[in-house]
Amino acid sequence: MKASIIKMTLALAIASFGLFSCGNEGVNKDEKTVDLQDLTKNQPEQHGSELKESDIVVTNPLNAEWVKAGQAIYNLKCQSCHRLTGDKLVGPGWKDVTKRRTPLWIMNMATNVEMMLETDPEAQKLLEQCMVRMPNQNLNKEQARTVVEFMRSNDGEK
Repeated sequence: MKASIIKMTLALAIASFGLFSCGNEGVNKDEKTVDLQDLTKNQPEQHGSELKESDIVVTNPLNAEWVKAGQAIYNLKCQSCHRLTGDKLVGPGWKDVTKRRTPLWIMNMATNVEMMLETDPEAQKLLEQCMVRMPNQNLNKEQARTVVEFMRSNDGEK
């Protein structure tokens, strides 16, 4: 219980840092603001099972619905730590991530953070570079897949 409270406090502190360190640049005044406590309320820390290559569908051309859904998830859960450029914020920038990582790796990182940080050498290198553990965003396989589609779009795929 105590560890969960500490993890939650750390995640909120990191998210707050990301939100307040960016200023108001690029903020759309008409967008609804999201209370971070609402995002984490009733979402216990849980981890999915490791995804396999057979769980991944790669579309060609991009699925526009998935791109839009992935962008919404990015806006809600990812942008406070990740930029769409190559610039590091709290976590690494997303530019060209789909050229460096497979969809399977990205989806496992999004859905199984703890497993990846324990077993994957590349995830461990990212932790050393960023010095902050990626919090579990409780994405399911379908949500993670839409994020990958958005990342592919961000990397210029059509």
